[in-house]
Order: sequence, then structure tokens, then C-alpha cells
Amino acid sequence: MRPFERLPSATVDVLENYTGHVEPNGPAARRTLAALTITKISVGPMDNNAYLLVCRSTNEALLIDAANDYERLSDLLGHIPNRPRLRTIVTTHQHADHWQALGALAGAHGSNTVAHELDAAVLPVPPDVLVDHGDTINVGEVPLSIIHLRGHTPGSIAVLYDDPAGHPHLFTGDSLFPGGVGKTTSPDNFASLINDVEDRLFAVLPDDTWFYPGHGDDSTLGKERPSLAEWRARGW
Repeated sequence: MRPFERLPSATVDVLENYTGHVEPNGPAARRTLAALTITKISVGPMDNNAYLLVCRSTNEALLIDAANDYERLSDLLGHIPNRPRLRTIVTTHQHADHWQALGALAGAHGSNTVAHELDAAVLPVPPDVLVDHGDTINVGEVPLSIIHLRGHTPGSIAVLYDDPAGHPHLFTGDSLFPGGVGKTTSPDNFASLINDVEDRLFAVLPDDTWFYPGHGDDSTLGKERPSLAEWRARGW
């Protein structure tokens, strides 16, 4: 297999040997599942990850965090008639580095925007759809579950695809990274976040759950699970 290909529906180089690592201003990386493709790209000066999910049956697309670089995200979708149709943009939380391209991208594609109510007021585009813990949204024929993780911001959410043909795929925003939970601003917020991460992620999802954070490389819950007690003890 070639190390990368320039997709006919895109003008961004896309690596096919997905590892969970992408370089700022470098190629995107694509993982192909039975029902869904997941393409990861780094955008903006803070090395934000954006994730394009495309239903293979319908060619409908959902983007997680239109963080920055409207042009690169548009190029990832492509500019020809059979490009994926960007129906939905999910914002994982209210911090500005995660929504710099939201207004432009949603306006250009007529996309529905999705966020949690507790973070909605800060966003530059009022969400079309407000979600809460336990809700389901869809990309084409593929269901995705919303998990509310309170602490990094009041309305931080994760998005879960529980692949019936494989292991779960979890998009955690800035609530969970390899090596710890996201930044919090008080002991109470840290306690809330570590409790939700333990109760709503590690307690219910298997070790082979692959998670995709808002910055940096991916990991699995199994790799991080032995460190939970250490994270709680250190307080960050």
C-alpha cells in the first residue's frame, strides 16, 4: 500500500496506515471501519485535532471540533460533487481553540451544529441541536452516543462510536488525554472530571476502547487504566 494517497474527493494528503499521530500542517490520517471512516487532522497554532467521520453507506459526514484552518478542513472534505456531505458539526466544549472554524464551515455547508447546553452560550454559532448525557446522534446510518464529562468545562462532552464489528471508538475532546484528564480550574472541578471519567468511561467501556483526544496522540483505555489512582492522588 502506498504511504499516503490524495483522495479523489479531497485535496489533503491522507495517510492510510493509521497510528493515532498526525503532525501540524502535515497529512491527515484515515482509519477505515466496516461502517465508518475516521480521518484525523491537526489544525491551528495549538495543534488541535479535528475528526471527520463519514458513513460509508450514505457518504454523510460529521466533524468533531471545527477547531481552526477553515481552508484545510474544507480541503479535507473536497470540492467535487461526490465529496462527503457535511451534515453535522459537534463541538466538544466551549474553549475557543475548538471552534475557530465553526461559523465559516457550518455556513458554507449548511451543517447542523451540536453542543451541550451548558457550553452553548459561549459558541459563535447557536447550536441547532443541544445534547445531554445519554443522547444519540447519527452520522448517516451510524449511531453515536453522547457522554457528558463535567469538569474541564461545564458542558464538555465525549462522542462514542461502539463499533459492532470491532472495538469502541471514543472522542474525548479535552476531558481525557494519554497521561491524565484535562485541565481544571479548581479541586471541585477536578473531582467532578475524574469521577465522570472513571464512572462514565473506564467503568463501562472495555480496555480496547481507542480514544481520540482534542490535542496530541491517541491511546486506549486499557493503556491508561493502571494510572487512574495516580491521577486522582496527584490532583490533575
